Amino acid sequence: MLKVITAALIILVLLFAWLMVQSITRNFSKRHPELGIHKEEGEGCGESCSCINGKCHREE
Repeated sequence: MLKVITAALIILVLLFAWLMVQSITRNFSKRHPELGIHKEEGEGCGESCSCINGKCHREE
């Protein structure tokens, strides 16, 4: 039972840490716009689209 509680706590701590990292990077990007656009994970072009003039267009 102790292992289950420990694993759950570790997962929660890692999730909280990841949320803090995202918050820090968003705030840094707002303070330093001269460094370019901050892209969130999952944004931008992937395998099923192509970029034209900075915009993503889906290929069907």
